Amino acid sequence: MKIIRHLLSIIHLSSIILLSLVLFLSCSRRIDLNRIVIWHQMRVDERVILEGQMKKYMELHPGIHLEAIYKETEELRSGFIIAAIAGQGPDLVYGPSDQIGPFQVMNIIKPMENIFSEAWIDSFNPKGVTWYKGHLYQIADKLGNHLTLVFNKNLLQKAPETDIELIEIGKRLTVYSNGDGRFEQYGLVWNYTEPFFFIPFMTGFGGWVMDDDGKPTLDNRGVVDGLNFIKELRDIYKIIPREADYNIADALFKDGKAAMIINGDWSWAGYKKAGIDIGIAPLPKIVKTGLWCAPMVSPKGYSINVNVSKEKEKIVVDVLRYLLAPENQLETAKQLNTMPTWRALYDDPFIKNDEILKNSQIQIDRGRPMPVVPELRAIWDAMRPSYQAVLGGVKTPEQAAKNMQSLALRKIAEMNE
Repeated sequence: MKIIRHLLSIIHLSSIILLSLVLFLSCSRRIDLNRIVIWHQMRVDERVILEGQMKKYMELHPGIHLEAIYKETEELRSGFIIAAIAGQGPDLVYGPSDQIGPFQVMNIIKPMENIFSEAWIDSFNPKGVTWYKGHLYQIADKLGNHLTLVFNKNLLQKAPETDIELIEIGKRLTVYSNGDGRFEQYGLVWNYTEPFFFIPFMTGFGGWVMDDDGKPTLDNRGVVDGLNFIKELRDIYKIIPREADYNIADALFKDGKAAMIINGDWSWAGYKKAGIDIGIAPLPKIVKTGLWCAPMVSPKGYSINVNVSKEKEKIVVDVLRYLLAPENQLETAKQLNTMPTWRALYDDPFIKNDEILKNSQIQIDRGRPMPVVPELRAIWDAMRPSYQAVLGGVKTPEQAAKNMQSLALRKIAEMNE
């Protein structure tokens, strides 16, 4: 299929050669049934917890060695594709659910519905188990990976509930320096130059990325109005920076120079560590449509390499059950304020009473599941140029929506030829 050639084309030849050499040199080690390797893209604080849990498992199971290897998200995806096609790779691969589509197309992860009992699978929030084309391909330990409104309680006691309130509060909390026209403080910051961070406003105005058949739906009023709204926040109301990527927005908030930031659940622990007294709130409702801004929501979890033998699968399954156990999920939730997937934990006093998790749950419930189909990558690639052209003043929102749609259709057609 051309979709496979398309996915492989993103991998540089040098990476293929390097990985092939690594696989060749490590082949003798891969036959060790008692060595379980996990590839993941967890941030540092998540890694510390994972390593502690793995250490406990190895203490309980002498002779079993668990090894976790960190890779950047794109490196993990491309590297796993190469390794698994070559019959190698880690035993478990961890990441967000949108990697399931490409992995499934290449038949490099195992369906798991017959590996685990139905009762055990039912112990998870349905949003935490990723089914695709009739099979279960991922079981998550965290639910969310979603954007919310984060605010500095030293600057703002109550978060806005509507777009109108967002603008009013943002204007009040945007502070200019005397005389030089510079900003001392912004009402709101976020990485608004990336399409993923635009999604809540697209949905708030009634838009979405694709229909139920995976066809792009980018040329609509919701996209146009969402683009106009962001331009107004910057150019008319002037409550967001003229330019802001992820690092700029993150630094402004950590330095106390922004009252609010739109960021994901992965960022909260870092803001606390920076000494910011944060509040978490759902993104606002758009008064014009009556719709809540709905971010994409996705689970993050584990899939099993298709190359894991039946003999080794027994150990891999035991490791997976341990890592997904409620006590381990609760430990992570307490330390990082992440939403667990084990349903019985939702009655735990900490989960029920923690302010951050309560608001996170509201946002998850209002969010939209991130599609896991491979076509989503083509849609992101099609959105980005025209979206950024609007911010640069080169295209109107109407032109951008039409161009996004036509480019997405072309890219998907090329993938599926």
